[in-house]
Amino acid sequence: MSVIQPDDFGRVGVLMGGISGEREISLKSGRAVLTALIASGVDAVGIDLTDDWPAAIRNAGIRTAFIALHGSLGEDGCVQGLLEIMRIPYTGSGVTASALCMDKQLCKQVLEHAGLTTATSVPLTVDGPIRYPVIIKPVAEGSSIGLHHVASGDEWQALDIRDPDRWMAEIPVRGVEVNVSVLAGTALPVVEVVPRSGVYDFDSKYTAGATEYFCPARLPAETLRLCMEQAVRAVQACKCCGAPRVDMIVPDGGEPVILEINTIPGMTETSLLPKAAARAGIDFETLCLRILSEARLEYPQETTI
Repeated sequence: MSVIQPDDFGRVGVLMGGISGEREISLKSGRAVLTALIASGVDAVGIDLTDDWPAAIRNAGIRTAFIALHGSLGEDGCVQGLLEIMRIPYTGSGVTASALCMDKQLCKQVLEHAGLTTATSVPLTVDGPIRYPVIIKPVAEGSSIGLHHVASGDEWQALDIRDPDRWMAEIPVRGVEVNVSVLAGTALPVVEVVPRSGVYDFDSKYTAGATEYFCPARLPAETLRLCMEQAVRAVQACKCCGAPRVDMIVPDGGEPVILEINTIPGMTETSLLPKAAARAGIDFETLCLRILSEARLEYPQETTI
């Protein structure tokens, strides 16, 4: 690839914070990215989005946006749509792929249509799932917020979920939990995650020492290759861009089971994308520049009404 010049992007706004349950993680990601871009010579500024997002972006006078937002409004196509209207190229997936991957139910349908294996869904009503045990998770959240392993009706009642349409249930998949980040269409080394609690939930992701990581994952070479191929296929099926991360579980002797696609993975000290990049010989500053070099508009042509 051609050498990336720091001044190619004009002033870059690192969008971070937001108002979702992942605000604090987003701030950590954004600050890490901002520090790396500045160290690389990029004219970058941090933009903590709280109330008036259009005004904050407009007043920063940026030419390119690096999206480090997670969760609602930041990862679901909303801020992407705003940037499209403002004609500001941005990192990561476009409006369509962002909205699709944030809705785990719809994303599963697309992946299955593409011939990829996903976890088996279990019908869910206000009275609970029709069988146990199950994994319960929100349809549209990230960072494993709200993820629960539910083994009985009593545990379901304790969750006090009043709107089951916003939640989904799946049969737990036993195996090795891995993820594959896909940078500009190329799969990075497979990372294996081993949470000490047995469940890779929010605390396991963001508490130092709560999870062991192995990169490459401790799997046969042929299995690693298959995981990487499946991740690239999943990203292509959903038309993701930038550096999405595909989470999956590899059962013993079985086909990798795709759990979800994260279009804006974390960029904190415990995040998986930087670990995989480092294994591939890509340091954090270079990773940020590579992601920034993919900034674009999903709808680049001017339209008239």
